[in-house]
Amino acid sequence: MERNLFNNRKTIRRGRRSQERKVDLDLTLVEMFERFMVVKKSEGLGERTIEDYQTHFRYFYEFLEGDLPSDEISIDLFREYLAFMIHDKGLKPMTVNLRVRTIRAFMRFCYTEGYINEPIHEKFKPIKVPEDTIQSLTPGEVKLLISSIDDQYYASYRDKIMILVLLDTMVRISELLEIKRRNVDLKAGFIQLEAMDTKTRKARIVPLSSKSIKLLTEYMAETEDFGSELLFLTYDGRKLTANTFRRNMMEYGDRAGIKNKRVSPHTLRHTGALFYVMNGGDPFSLQKILGHSDMSMVRKYIQMTNSDVKRQHNSFSPLNRI
Repeated sequence: MERNLFNNRKTIRRGRRSQERKVDLDLTLVEMFERFMVVKKSEGLGERTIEDYQTHFRYFYEFLEGDLPSDEISIDLFREYLAFMIHDKGLKPMTVNLRVRTIRAFMRFCYTEGYINEPIHEKFKPIKVPEDTIQSLTPGEVKLLISSIDDQYYASYRDKIMILVLLDTMVRISELLEIKRRNVDLKAGFIQLEAMDTKTRKARIVPLSSKSIKLLTEYMAETEDFGSELLFLTYDGRKLTANTFRRNMMEYGDRAGIKNKRVSPHTLRHTGALFYVMNGGDPFSLQKILGHSDMSMVRKYIQMTNSDVKRQHNSFSPLNRI
């Protein structure tokens, strides 16, 4: 983060200092954050993760209305910030928690390095989020979405392929846009995601269905003349941005008449996970495909409606064995 964002320091609150632990360095909040970012960048984190740290710190800094010396940093400040985000700004719980997690990591670093006395990260925790809040698309809605795309033009044809591949592989949009042509093995039927292109910074292989293999075979043949290593490009051969694709998806959703649901790449990831399980896939292979190390994260991707549960129960009821 540029240093000039934090000029004209304004001290607004004073915290308590514990006498049990000495601070090694007398740094301001901004100076600590600058050291924190040096460490994070050295860890090889993705560009988006680095930007999130900077953006979320900027929000906190704006709330404080300026920089603070280390002896004025207390848990009370962070509790006030939490209340400000929830009640004053009216942010959704998931948005609040995204900001809390990055600032909490920063505070853990400050305490571990001896820049502050108080283990603020132990008390400044994410708030509870209601479960089953992410609405997946139904099979009928997916068909409407696909049929709303006029694929006689390159951009819409590319988008159609991307939507189907996203649904099939359940990769993140950031991962999809970094796929190189060399990463696609049509003969073996999988895509190799390189470590530097995944959110977890771990390479993984995602399988392709026979339908995706056929679609990608045709698409790659038609786009060979671009001469680029990237798989998905703009009509003039430049790298496609995630925001452009998100806007296109919203437009397709409007055309398809899908109301009260967010039509986005992330929705497709959740929809694909739900369809995978509903079609008989097991959660352990799904965990590997999604790239999650924690099964609890997989649980969040499988949001079944009551009718989904009823349909599964009819197929797998214990009484079917009797």
